[in-house]
Amino acid sequence: MKDIFGNALFDYFKQNGNHKLWINNTYGPKEEMPLDVYFRTEEELPDLENMALSRCYGKVLDIGAGAGSHALILQELGLDVTALDVSELAVTIMLQRGVKHAIAKDIFDYHTGKYDTLLLLMNGIGLCGTIAHLRIFLQHAKTLLNEGGRLIFDSSDIVYLYEDELPDSDDYYGELSYQYVYKGQKTDWFKWLYIDQETLTIVAAEEGWVTEVLFDDGFDQYLARLTPVN
Repeated sequence: MKDIFGNALFDYFKQNGNHKLWINNTYGPKEEMPLDVYFRTEEELPDLENMALSRCYGKVLDIGAGAGSHALILQELGLDVTALDVSELAVTIMLQRGVKHAIAKDIFDYHTGKYDTLLLLMNGIGLCGTIAHLRIFLQHAKTLLNEGGRLIFDSSDIVYLYEDELPDSDDYYGELSYQYVYKGQKTDWFKWLYIDQETLTIVAAEEGWVTEVLFDDGFDQYLARLTPVN
């Protein structure tokens, strides 16, 4: 089973059994990844995600689009949306659900077209994995934006995981390691990034972006809009 995440999504979409997708991590017990969150309607979205969608304009690239729920809502709003996901099965689901333009591609290998909005929701920016790769992503994102374009995503400060005692490591504390487990099959371990607002603002400025926080839930999650300055 090559595409474990895609297989889990596809089985849920086609109601093929009642299997669970689990996530192993390096900081605690395994966690179940609920699959229904990828199939939510506009009314089921949290305020943060609805606000993000309301800030999209023009041609939109929905990066890490999953099952296409955000892309479908943007289509209904009349926007020109391209949904991008590394999972070919996720793209199959999106097309069957009615997403008009869905592409199976790694964002780091994607060089097609120019967009007014780059969107990553459900901590989609986590795909960068590390601060170093976030810098690479921010450089690449500039090449995909029209003049006046913006990058919109949410993330979280996960310092609470460490109970006020950060790990003794040179790595940033928001660079976590995960592994998907589904039907007895496991992915390789992979990095997933959660970045706090202060660190994001500093890194983005160093890479030539201005950061605006559009929404803060008062706990640890926030929505950011980044605009390139050069």
